[in-house]
Amino acid sequence: MPNATDPSVSTAVAQCLVVDDDPQVRDALVRVVQSQGLACLSADSGDAALAVLAEHGEVAILISDIRMEGMDGMALLEEVRRRFPDTAVIMLSAVDDVQIAVDCLKKGALDYIAKPMTLGEVQVRVAKALEKRELTLQNRYYQKHLEQEVRRQRARIQELFLEGAQTLAHALEAKDAYTRGHSKRVREYAVRTAVLLGYTGEFLDDIRLGAELHDIGKIGTRESVLNKPGPLTPDEFRHITEHTVLGERILAPLARDRPVVLRIARSHHERLDGTGFPDGLAGEAIPVEARIVAVVDAFDAMTTNRAYRESFVPGSAFDELRRCAGQQFEPAIVDAFCTAFPDPARLPIHA
Repeated sequence: MPNATDPSVSTAVAQCLVVDDDPQVRDALVRVVQSQGLACLSADSGDAALAVLAEHGEVAILISDIRMEGMDGMALLEEVRRRFPDTAVIMLSAVDDVQIAVDCLKKGALDYIAKPMTLGEVQVRVAKALEKRELTLQNRYYQKHLEQEVRRQRARIQELFLEGAQTLAHALEAKDAYTRGHSKRVREYAVRTAVLLGYTGEFLDDIRLGAELHDIGKIGTRESVLNKPGPLTPDEFRHITEHTVLGERILAPLARDRPVVLRIARSHHERLDGTGFPDGLAGEAIPVEARIVAVVDAFDAMTTNRAYRESFVPGSAFDELRRCAGQQFEPAIVDAFCTAFPDPARLPIHA
């Protein structure tokens, strides 16, 4: 149940406003309402009722006659529903017309009472209206807090999943001594390059995470292929290319709300000329985040020792990136990376 500390639930005595141009009816209704322990205000017209509401604020229950001079009850009902949607409205009418009752309910009235009515009937209708209003407010409260709790739990599950994915990435680097520290360096290179290209906020955060997890699919690559000192056979090359699709599949269950991360995992080996893998994308069909990671991933691969070759010095790796710009890599991204790290001697290289 909502408690007294919840600002959406009032702990004050419920207020009622009775609106009727007949003073005898109005006074009788006020006495009935007060006998139920409710503080009660009154007004003799729709215009007067709005003035009372402007002064005292929203009330829990509004009981209004339909036929009044000036603003009638139907117009008052529409205005109260617009301004004070949480007020429960009960309409009164001396005309026993089903269509009028239906119109009142369509316009948002909670109940309709035909005159003449008994005082006992009014008491029952007011009690039911208060109960319905309370249930509506409680349902809204629970719905709001349930949605917040679901979002919180979902965020925590995603956080735990991604922590597990990062642990897998680190385990992968322990499996392949030649790539130790690779994911962290690629993350740093990608973020600084993306910032220089003007990316900020959530997109930059997703690049940071995607760059760190880009090779997660290699957890399914055979060590004999990862650490092979010589050229790969066609079957071995096909096997190692599968890490892009596997990486996307590993991350997909709880990273669906972060498509940038998934696109990096899948597409960071695509080439500008369309000869990359796994989809043979070309040019701008390759997501920009994947184009960024492709450049920095290639640089880190060149500047670390691998089983099949010695590392490049950073300056030579820069030259190779520039040589392949326009064919394999996006020239603007190559330029941004080289600008982001103008002094190769200060790069975090771990050969």
